[in-house]
Amino acid sequence: MQSLWMLLAAFAFAIMGTCVKLASEFYSVAEIIFARGLFSVVTIYIIMRLQGGTLKTAYPKQHVLRGCIGVLSQWLWFYSFTLLPVAMSTTLNYTSSIRIAAILFGITWLRDKKPFEWGLAGTILLSFIGVALLLRPSVDPTQLIGGTIALSSSFITAMVFLQVRKLGLMGEPEYRVVFYFSAICTLAGLLGCLYLGIVPFAHNLDLHGLLLILCLGASATVGQMTMTRAYRLGNTLDVSNLQYSGIVFTSIFGIAVWHDKLDWIGWTGIAIIIASGMFSTIYSQRASRAIKNADAKV
Repeated sequence: MQSLWMLLAAFAFAIMGTCVKLASEFYSVAEIIFARGLFSVVTIYIIMRLQGGTLKTAYPKQHVLRGCIGVLSQWLWFYSFTLLPVAMSTTLNYTSSIRIAAILFGITWLRDKKPFEWGLAGTILLSFIGVALLLRPSVDPTQLIGGTIALSSSFITAMVFLQVRKLGLMGEPEYRVVFYFSAICTLAGLLGCLYLGIVPFAHNLDLHGLLLILCLGASATVGQMTMTRAYRLGNTLDVSNLQYSGIVFTSIFGIAVWHDKLDWIGWTGIAIIIASGMFSTIYSQRASRAIKNADAKV
């Protein structure tokens, strides 16, 4: 049941996504990235000191790699919020779970020389049908651009999750993984602000905007900590499947805050993407058990 930490992470990320979209009316993506990272760095450092932890690590290269690809993925995802409804952006980003299943079984197939998994290929094809329905050619061209950005983020996010899993298996605690990622986020956001020639938040000291930034930072910190724990303690494919609950949360927030409306074709696309993710996870779990049983007999 450890993978249920992902349910809390999905809820926290849904709150974060809502805050990102609202805060984008006040601040640039660079400022949002900077605030998101800084809040986590300060919070986690305080918690670490109180618990007697340490930032010393034997895997600095892995942390830098996780941080860099994580920042790129997050930057693209946050930017997609400015172009798309929050539910659509999250749904497209969450196709990363399907990519994770594809990557894991691609590795297994190449390593063990197994026959091509047509069932898994079918679920991946199904997911792209869902994406096509959600971003059908009749939508605004701006949404097509936003959709491409969100899908690019999902591909990078799949690599992020696998890297988080790898660090967890190496024995790195959640707070250390999230701290170094957040530190790189802070640096990247600050560099972005310098490039834009702005001092973070100084140009718009709006109380509503600043409260959104604080809520964003808190929810992002909770989401990162619980997600990292889920991938460290749970089954990768189970955790990836539970990630889809975030689509439900963000859809509810989108309807409640922006009165978002999707026609039946759009809802069908979301349903297909969720279903394909579940099918790919079930298919992958059965195949994994079959491999383990075969190895046990040998």
